[in-house]
Amino acid sequence: MSNDNTYVPPRIWTWEAPSGGAFASINRPVSGATHDKELPVGKHPMQLYSLGTPNGQKVTILLEELLAAGHTGAEYDAWLIRIGDGDQFGSGFVEANPNSKIPALVDRSGAEPVRVFESGAILMHLAEKFGAFIPQDPAKRAEMLSWLFWQMGSAPFVGGGFGHFYAYAPVKLEYPINRYAMETKRQLDVLDKRLAETRFVAGDDYTIADMAIWPWYGGLVKGWLYEAAEFLQVSDYTNVLRWADEILARPAVQRGRMVNRTSGDPATQLHERHDASDFDTKT
Repeated sequence: MSNDNTYVPPRIWTWEAPSGGAFASINRPVSGATHDKELPVGKHPMQLYSLGTPNGQKVTILLEELLAAGHTGAEYDAWLIRIGDGDQFGSGFVEANPNSKIPALVDRSGAEPVRVFESGAILMHLAEKFGAFIPQDPAKRAEMLSWLFWQMGSAPFVGGGFGHFYAYAPVKLEYPINRYAMETKRQLDVLDKRLAETRFVAGDDYTIADMAIWPWYGGLVKGWLYEAAEFLQVSDYTNVLRWADEILARPAVQRGRMVNRTSGDPATQLHERHDASDFDTKT
């Protein structure tokens, strides 16, 4: 340790104890199951194992949009995975997703179950399977894929970067908060400039790129993530706010945002979803 309390990394890093802060108890430098626990299986073709975080909402929004569009094969059971309790390290979940992150989908519509993990992969699997919310024109498809993967590459700087150091770290540190606030605002500016040109992110049509981006960046400008709306001056991003409100007005988005949610107003939480009628108790 230097005289100015600057951290000096050791020559070889070792894991000695949790570092503190939110989620410290479930962070570890190794992968794999910590306990035996099989995943439940419901009656529908799609079995989702998730939590209503922004990444989880992407998939439930798409599933609800598919059902609203008449794709009955998208009926699903949504099972709650409580990451704070370590459910993602159960043997069944690790079999569905060796990376132990939500969401994980098991598609049981065919002769053999197909596992799909990583939210972007799940969105593409479902959109291609049902031929919905994904452009067929090659140029439009390329634009949509670019924005979808923009989200996959950019959001970790918002969540694991800004969100962690601003909201969850055991101590507030100026350098990482400033570093990731700057990057988060740069990303919001990228999105705001794009949405000044187009109604939706990939163009005139609503696609899985919007469904991927909205829970993160729509959540930021609506003030749902990290209680950081004032800090980030989200009122500057008028085009993102317009887009966020338009998507929020969609009934399927409102339903999808409820599924597997365990925080906020209890009226907006549906811990598990096994039938469309499950929403009736929330209206």
